[in-house]
Amino acid sequence: MTRTEYPWLLPSAMADPLDPELPGDRAGGRGRSRPRRTVRDWIVDTVGFVLAAFIGLLSVEASEQYGNSDVITFADQLVGAAACCALWLRRRWPVGLALILSVTQTIAPSTGGALLVALFGVAVHRPFKQVALVTSAALASGVVQVFVRPDPTVHPVLGVVIAVLLVLLVTGWGMLVRARRQLVVALRERARRAEAEAELRAQQAQRAAREAIAREMHDVLAHRLTLLSVHAGALEFRPDAPTAEIARAAGVIRDSAHEALQDLREIIGVLRAPGDQGEGDRPQPTLATLDALIAESRQAGMTVALDNTVGDPATVPAATGRTVYRIAQEGLTNARKHAPGTEVTVTVRGRPGEGLTVGVHNPAPTGPVPHVPGSGQGLIGLTERATLAGGRMDHGAAPDGGFALHAWLPWPS
Repeated sequence: MTRTEYPWLLPSAMADPLDPELPGDRAGGRGRSRPRRTVRDWIVDTVGFVLAAFIGLLSVEASEQYGNSDVITFADQLVGAAACCALWLRRRWPVGLALILSVTQTIAPSTGGALLVALFGVAVHRPFKQVALVTSAALASGVVQVFVRPDPTVHPVLGVVIAVLLVLLVTGWGMLVRARRQLVVALRERARRAEAEAELRAQQAQRAAREAIAREMHDVLAHRLTLLSVHAGALEFRPDAPTAEIARAAGVIRDSAHEALQDLREIIGVLRAPGDQGEGDRPQPTLATLDALIAESRQAGMTVALDNTVGDPATVPAATGRTVYRIAQEGLTNARKHAPGTEVTVTVRGRPGEGLTVGVHNPAPTGPVPHVPGSGQGLIGLTERATLAGGRMDHGAAPDGGFALHAWLPWPS
């Protein structure tokens, strides 16, 4: 979270936005280090000093008018001046200073202003238990001072009421300031956490988007590039093949390369801004396009048997149909790479309310299998895709020595 543009306008307890805790809230009222005064703190402390000195001078002047001796008046002035100077230490020892001033006020009315300033500091910076202790001492001191150093012009009862009201008013004001600061700190901490959570969510979303794009690129391009690899290898190892067969293989290579480029453009289009996408983007595959995938594989020379009992593929949800398409596509790609020349069986079953199952099976190859690079990430990605769709997928060796994969996906009624 960035720092405020004008930290000098804040109290030292709130100048650091990275510290979500007021100094007085820490264990024992001690922070890791006492914050340095800001410009605002110096202004507040100066105003408090001047106010305490002004109230002290008024008390000394009233003491002279009441006929007190010069010694008592001079002593009152010294104690009042010392109390005002001691206010500069109130941020370091607020509770101790307030308790000392509460005692001295009983015999030196000139310290009354300093006591109110110190009491306000305790109410702002210390928890309620310490505030209650200091307030009780100040109330007792105010009541005792009325009778020890009475004002002849004020009735004792009225003097007690005034002393109590002043102490309670200053304490309440300080507690209100503290409550407001705690609210600001809580809101600042909440905003900091919200920013951190938003950043974490953005990172997770970016990671998920990258994984989805990588999975989509593998699912789409692996099928096309496998066709290119198989037919290019056939042309390499059979240069004396009939002209018609060479032409057919070249046509498959050309069409597969064209389709791979088109699919790559679609995937890269996901990375662009929505407003920059072209209007000629092809629709995503669904279960209705499964027949076209089978026909394309047959055209490439594979023997594929499709057993589809779904009457109307259009009724299958688009996301579920797309997952079925990708599973069948990966199964055909793996069969083409690892079991060329075998008959591959693709089975699709299901109806609304029971789910949709898709299976791809190929027997063991009968002859040598040319090496085709592969990492096995396609099956891992399809398993994740099926899990995200609320289904499951299993794959492994079949009882006849071949390979089979089977998936179940939800199909709401």
